[in-house]
Amino acid sequence: MNWLAHVFLSEQHIDFQMGNYLADPLKGKLWDEASENMKRGMEVHKIIDSFTDSHILYIKSKNTLASTGLLRSVVMDITYDYFLTKNWDKFSQIPHQKFSEIFYIEAKEQLKTLPELPAQKVHHFIQRDILNKYKSIDDLRMAFKRFDKRLSVRLMQRDTASKYLENVSKNSEELEKYFLDFFPQLCEEVKKNVDINKISHWKI
Repeated sequence: MNWLAHVFLSEQHIDFQMGNYLADPLKGKLWDEASENMKRGMEVHKIIDSFTDSHILYIKSKNTLASTGLLRSVVMDITYDYFLTKNWDKFSQIPHQKFSEIFYIEAKEQLKTLPELPAQKVHHFIQRDILNKYKSIDDLRMAFKRFDKRLSVRLMQRDTASKYLENVSKNSEELEKYFLDFFPQLCEEVKKNVDINKISHWKI
């Protein structure tokens, strides 16, 4: 799952949400003084990734793109954020734009409490408006291109994200069905590891 899903699948506490996001850019390691909510958010991030990567519907989604490919998971994570954006009202009590605004306001207030590197990562997240990045297939095209620009020449010779766009577009209905079947199951898994009194923004 990508950034929107990780922030959504968090307790309604900014440290928990930021911990869920920061797990990837900080490679799963927080600073010693990080809050308990930050630590729990990072742990839930790992649970989300483990459940997702091993789930049959996610594997079927990747196989719909291609039978092999180094970047299938990256492409699928971004595409699943697109489907979450598209179907947001099925899962959230809070409108997508409002949810994003609340997160950005609270994250900005917390920047001064973070060490330099995580503060840079969160600031970049806010500046790029990551929670509103994937609203259309064209947005996916642009996201795949941005990702490809960060690849080494050697890796680009083996695979690119952009090469999957045609299959994402062509198989969009099937992939969306996989997502809609999968995401409620992921939510149920996350519920086992969070305080259910702090996920009132969920509909399921």
